[in-house]
Amino acid sequence: MKIGIFDSGYGGLTVFDAIRKEMPQYDYIYLGDNARTPYGTRSFDVVYEFTLQCVTKLFDMGAQLVILACNTASAKALRNIQQKDLPRLGADKRVLGVIRPSVEAIGRFTRSRHIGIFGTQGTVDSGSYPIEISKLWNDIKVFQQACPMWVPIVENHEYDQPGADYFVKKYVDSLMAQSPDIDTVILACTHFPILLPKIRQYLPSNVTLLGQGEIVAESLKDYLTRHSEIESTLSQGHSVKFYTTENTEKFCSMARLFFSGPLEVQHISI
Repeated sequence: MKIGIFDSGYGGLTVFDAIRKEMPQYDYIYLGDNARTPYGTRSFDVVYEFTLQCVTKLFDMGAQLVILACNTASAKALRNIQQKDLPRLGADKRVLGVIRPSVEAIGRFTRSRHIGIFGTQGTVDSGSYPIEISKLWNDIKVFQQACPMWVPIVENHEYDQPGADYFVKKYVDSLMAQSPDIDTVILACTHFPILLPKIRQYLPSNVTLLGQGEIVAESLKDYLTRHSEIESTLSQGHSVKFYTTENTEKFCSMARLFFSGPLEVQHISI
């Protein structure tokens, strides 16, 4: 059985890149629902429906464990899938997201207990980060900033151009204006690491900036160590297969921004 990685767009490849580097021995299937992206502006019901379709497809293709490498899907669909659908899809199957690992990590970094979240509008509106953080760290105050222009900037290859500076500075300033005591910030969208140099340029130097790739990779490794009944079913052939609901040439062109390994992509219908 394989590990499935799902994202609604392209940014999840940054998470997959980190997972593959941390654990290259396993067989992976990556599915990008790029034809229906973005998920961030869609309703909870639609995100849940689309995510469930893609998770089911990955299970049908031989995945035993699926990682939702997408903050929007993790925020709007993960809980329903875990509680309502997994009993029907198979008691031996698992679906994990990116929010919980990020929340578990945040408490180790912040000293002021004031933390910031940069996310899509959908992730911010869901309230998933404040809710999950309050469960683990009831002394942490959470300040969120939606960054609706950052994904388009990245996907239009403007992330390193002067025009990106305005929107990066705008959202950084808006977040820090909510609390000057913020000392740790989570990039709660997998596209945002591409903007890391510019975000660091405008974020105060004393603020720790956390991307999700390494955090999720370390969390998955720990999960498999603790759940030998899952790990023992996973094949270890060092293989990677990519599937997209979009045009494969477009996928490859965009994917090179986020993924450092070779790309062999097939089109798939959901």
